[in-house]
Amino acid sequence: MPPTYRHLRSQAGRLLTTGVLALSFVALALGALLPRTTLLVVSAAAGLAVELIMHRWQKPALATLTRLRADVTLRQVLRDLLLVVGLVRIDDIAQDGYYLAVVCGLLLVYALHSVSQAGAILVRRSRTLPFATRNIDTSGLRLTPAPPALLLRRPGHRLLGFGLPATVGLTVMAGADAPAAGVAGIAVSLLLSLAGIARLFVHLLPSRRALGDEQALAWLDNWLADYRPTTGMYFSGGASSAYQANMWLEPLAGLEGRPLIVLRERFMVQKIGATDLPILCLPKVAHLMRLEHSTLNTLLHPANSGKTSQVLRIPSIKHAFVNHGESDKLSSCNPYAKAYDEVWVAGPAARERYALADVGVDDRDIVEIGRPQLRGIDRAKGAPGAVTTVLYAPTWEGWDGNPGNTSVIEAGENIVRELLADPGVRLLYKPHPMTGSVDPRAGAADQRIQTMIERAGAAQGPSGTASAELDRLSAELDRLTAADYRRGADELERMLVQGTPREGRSLAVSRATEEWEAAYWASLPEGRHQIVTGPRPSLYSCFNQADLLISDVSSVVSDYLASGKPYAVANTSGLTEEEFLREFPTVSAATVLTPQARELPALLAAVRAPEPDRLAPARAALKERLLGPDEPSSQVRFGRAVDALAAVAEAREARALARGADRSSTLIPSQPPSSAHAEEVEAMDGMETVDGRETADAGDMMERTGD
Repeated sequence: MPPTYRHLRSQAGRLLTTGVLALSFVALALGALLPRTTLLVVSAAAGLAVELIMHRWQKPALATLTRLRADVTLRQVLRDLLLVVGLVRIDDIAQDGYYLAVVCGLLLVYALHSVSQAGAILVRRSRTLPFATRNIDTSGLRLTPAPPALLLRRPGHRLLGFGLPATVGLTVMAGADAPAAGVAGIAVSLLLSLAGIARLFVHLLPSRRALGDEQALAWLDNWLADYRPTTGMYFSGGASSAYQANMWLEPLAGLEGRPLIVLRERFMVQKIGATDLPILCLPKVAHLMRLEHSTLNTLLHPANSGKTSQVLRIPSIKHAFVNHGESDKLSSCNPYAKAYDEVWVAGPAARERYALADVGVDDRDIVEIGRPQLRGIDRAKGAPGAVTTVLYAPTWEGWDGNPGNTSVIEAGENIVRELLADPGVRLLYKPHPMTGSVDPRAGAADQRIQTMIERAGAAQGPSGTASAELDRLSAELDRLTAADYRRGADELERMLVQGTPREGRSLAVSRATEEWEAAYWASLPEGRHQIVTGPRPSLYSCFNQADLLISDVSSVVSDYLASGKPYAVANTSGLTEEEFLREFPTVSAATVLTPQARELPALLAAVRAPEPDRLAPARAALKERLLGPDEPSSQVRFGRAVDALAAVAEAREARALARGADRSSTLIPSQPPSSAHAEEVEAMDGMETVDGRETADAGDMMERTGD
């Protein structure tokens, strides 16, 4: 089904259910005030039915109502209030002796809801440690499974669920003149509320509580002393930026020593991909400073963020900026890079880029390591077969509004239209995951492109036969990479179940991923167009399928050069071709496409031609400039760079210890530590929360990277 149609149908369903819910409240009010018993009963029953439907199938509609301050709590209170008003207006019932019991019982239901909410807050606080972990044995922290999410984190849903019997009872009481039904319904609601409160307060017993903050931090210090980390990766950012860290997981795992991943946002712990590496999240600066007393001597930074400056304060750790991809854009030579001890780049081109940018990065601090992520990319094997596979992988629109950042808006549809018009082309479309996150025009263009491809794919016939082997491999890969915790687990329960990983899990994930990707491509009919938007298959797997890449000025182009295959770059910058080539050296071995994409037929003919590729020598030379030499391998160079930086950190620490020994031998009495540092740390910690809630760091916008 085309995405545009799906979107419209979803919107229509959302509007319909929201409209019916609003009408049910209008009808309920009329039924209560007139009064009209039938209208009162039918509208109350319809409202409850719509509530259940929305909670099951229309969660976006619930989110919209919450943003409008019409959340489930307000709706439930209003519904019960109107039912009580209706009962008052119905003379026979209002005079009944049951009425006072019903009203008092209903008030007690809401009072118990408040008690339950207070209990939930206390339990949540008792189950929040100063840090979060993954792939670390937490048996010493006395962690326990969480109460049901309905009790702990969903007060509106809890009120709706526990208050449902009371609402139903009131409805039956009004419609059937059966006061006993109202009393019975309220009694059931009271019992459910009391049971929920008891279930929550059990977790406040000393035997069910985790260690206190000070004890937990002492445990953390002991774990750091036992594990003795050497090299770490430091990452902070928003939810959509996790890919920037995930691309370094495999190279980091390939290092000698004891790597560690250090995060700052609690939600990011689960955003990091499948890995056996220990993950430690330290949201507060004061707790982050405990790393200074560990054996950690180097930290690698895939991205800049506002919180990066906080860890740079630790003098015993040396820091290297490794980035998450390189291109000719100014974002690849950000002035922030001069804050690090070293800047690690892929090849000589990046070194030249920093020199030309003149942003204060000393050439002596730049280390060329290649791109260790690219070792799985296949090299070119000659002209394509009967079908030419073209990968269109545009980047996103970026933060600065430059029209040259992405081709999706101005050229995307033209490119796709030209490719779909060629019957010998198989198109793979893989947009950047952040497309449309800043400029809605990019998101709209992406949707139109996907619609075009899906319609063309439907015209090609069946999308492929179901493969039992692919289903088996999918289930196996899901089993290996899926979260081990239940859906309602809180952070402490996730720490409990995501302790020490199973031996060999990382290797099993890599093997299963390779097998799945091979089975996936084999299951598709020859020439079938594909839209690839999820994590599987990976971008590099798409590289291996492609005979030709079409992209923008981005790190995708630099990485694709490892394959040695032809590529084209869309020029939507407004520059002439000569200016474009001069401004962006990574385009020098590419075919430049105008926004109209009229160059594509000739480019496809050249790719299919048996004659030698005239741009192959230029691509080989450009590859070495951008990515460095093939030998020694990038992973080897990466490891050597880590060892060299660690040696610098160790030498600095030795000098510091020697100076300390010299000072201790003098007769000058030691001075009490200044409180300035502690006060500054407390101030920085105070800025990390809004209304008591941890927020994703807006500083990740400092990255300004369009790749």
